[in-house]
Order: sequence, then C-alpha cells, then structure tokens
Amino acid sequence: MKYIIILGDGMADEPIPQLDNKTPLQAAKTPYMNLLVQKGRSGMLDTIPAGMHPGSEIANLSVLGYDVPKVYEGRGVLEAASMGVDILPNEMAMRCNLVSINGDLLKNHSAGHISSEEASELIHFLNDKLGNDVFSFYPGVSYRHLLKMQGGNKNITCSPPHDFPEKPFLPLLIKPEDNSATQTANELNKLILASQKILQDHPVNLKRIAEGKDPANSIWPWSPGYRPYMQPLNKKYPIKKGTVISAVDLIRGIGVYAGLEVVHVEGATGLYNTNYEGKARAALDALKENDFVFLHIEASDEAGHEGDVDLKIKTIEYLDSRVLKTIYEETQQMDDNVLIAVLPDHPTPCAIRTHTRDAVPFVVYHKEISPDSVQVYDEFAAQKGSFGLLHGDEFMKMIFKRNKR
Repeated sequence: MKYIIILGDGMADEPIPQLDNKTPLQAAKTPYMNLLVQKGRSGMLDTIPAGMHPGSEIANLSVLGYDVPKVYEGRGVLEAASMGVDILPNEMAMRCNLVSINGDLLKNHSAGHISSEEASELIHFLNDKLGNDVFSFYPGVSYRHLLKMQGGNKNITCSPPHDFPEKPFLPLLIKPEDNSATQTANELNKLILASQKILQDHPVNLKRIAEGKDPANSIWPWSPGYRPYMQPLNKKYPIKKGTVISAVDLIRGIGVYAGLEVVHVEGATGLYNTNYEGKARAALDALKENDFVFLHIEASDEAGHEGDVDLKIKTIEYLDSRVLKTIYEETQQMDDNVLIAVLPDHPTPCAIRTHTRDAVPFVVYHKEISPDSVQVYDEFAAQKGSFGLLHGDEFMKMIFKRNKR
C-alpha cells in the first residue's frame, strides 16, 4: 500500500447567500472528488486542539498525526527549517510578513501578494538597515519571511495579520504575556514602526504604488517559538520514505522536521495561478519511489482570505480537474494499491476572511475499500460518512489501518 494525502488549504467554508446558501465546495464542479466519495468513505476531522488558534501550522501538524501542544513552537521555526536557517538554543524565530498599511489600518496581510523577487529586495534592505546583533531577516516566498531574535522571550501575544484585514494596526501591536517578555515586546514593536519609516519610500514600493498595487510598507512579526523536537513520521507510522510538496515554507518546514523529502516544483506560487499540473506530476513521480506523499495546495486559503467567492470556487475546481484527476487516473494503473485522502486543514470562510476551528470534511479511497452511502464531497454530506467525527491523530491512525469492510 502507498499513501497520498491531498490537502486543499482552507477549502472548507460556510453557506454563502450569493451561492443560494451553498458553500464553495457545494457550488464547485468537482467530479473527481465526488468520484472518490462514491468509491470511498467519508468523515469529518477536528484538526484544532482545544485552546489553540486555528492556524495552518496547527491544523497541518494535526492532520499529520502530531500531538500539537507538545511539539508546536510557532510558524517561524517551521519556516526556518524549510529555508535551511538553523535556530540555535538562544534564538527565537518568528514569521515575518510584509504587509500593507493604509493610514492607521492594516490593509492586508500579503502586501497585495507581492512577488518573491520584490520581497527579497525589501528583506535584504531591511536586514542592511535594521539587522544587528539582536535581529536578522531572511527572505522567503512572496509576503512570508523569517525574523530571528537573539535572546527573545516567546511569552508574547501577537496578532496574525490575516485575521485583521482593514483593522487599526496600533491596537494589534505585540503585547507581553508577563513581565519577563516586556523587553521583547517593546523591541519588536520598535522594529515594526522603524520598518514603516524606511519602507515607505523604497523604490520597490514607489513602483508598486505607481502601478496601482499595494505597497509592502511594514513588517509584521508573529508566531514566535524556539527550535522544536518532532519525531519523524517513519518512527510513528509504517512509512519507509515520504515526500512533502508545497509552495509554502511553513508546510515544507513541517516536512523537514517530519523527516520527509522536500520537493520544490517550478512555478508553484501558493496562489490560484500555481503550477497545479507540476504538483500532480511531482506527486506521481514521488509515489514511484516512496510510499507516502503529502501534497499541499494553498490557493483556496488565499482566496478565502481575500473574501473572493468566485476565485475560491475556481481554486477548488482547479484542484479537482488539474491535480486530482491526473493522480486518480494514473494511480489506477499502478501495480501498488494507492490510498488517496482529500481534505482541507481548516475552513477559511470568505465572509470573515480568516480561519475557523470547525471540523473539516475528508474522503479516503483505495481499491480495496468498501464505500459508504455518501455521494458528494462537501462539509455537510461528509457528516453522514461512516468514519464519523475524528480528532487529531485519529485520522493518520485510521489511514494506516487499511480500512475495508
């Protein structure tokens, strides 16, 4: 048996009035997701442990079967692993977004989905101007970057910028959770305000403004943590060798700590225009050599954060027609029995433009499975699936039981 998990980040949603109270999953044309449902078995998965924020890092760690409260150390350290940046014992790492500030408002979390080339120039500029013995900046992909702080205290409250579009940014600045972290919070807030002063007139931003694009005129550090310890997946499950495929440093970093081989796909952007076909081909190539593939596609999450209903439907249909179709048809011809699982990590409802902690629908198919009665793939049909409601690591444990009845 070989295994592939296809994760459509943020695909799940809520009923939307303009769609006659359907969700984007219900409104989208998804013949191959529905085919898997008709031939396989469905259920719901609760991916967010009690008391934890419904972030993609939390949800994806949960999908992969980790005890999240024990292993989680923030996004920064996970993205650092993907970028090949080591985190030393005296260092704190943070995700560092490039964001767009408009007056006193946090306009968006992505600086208008700035290109990696533009962002890299700005991050190197920030490191030259603001980097020192305490702070260092490292460029990532699009708006997603890394900040390291020597001696930082992670007991701080940070506001994920994608949770607060069009909100005043000053109340969202970093706050200490106790007196031990006051200096850390103060230094980080000074860094944010200093970045705004030097970024506003940078040539990259002046050019973006002239072209009618949002400027990347502030940094936004969040999700602090230290170097984590995560047991490789091949020590937890009967996996000999596995692969992770994603455009997102966060997911690739999880893969590094999980002991998975990271495969980079040319043209993978994390947006609706990502290289869907390239990702599908990379996954199939990996299945020929390995027995486990985690294929992550970010596009639906970004559409949800933009509140763009039509775009979210399009990204779901692209995943179905340009990824799942190819993987299903070609794995049918393989000698090995391939288990295919499809699910989101969390909902990203277009109406509120951020993540929620609701359970997500999943489907599992392989050639030996006996199907249940569910006929379509969506948030409501899956509630009637034979797997019922699973929590956390129960999903991975179920997958490796080779479910058949």
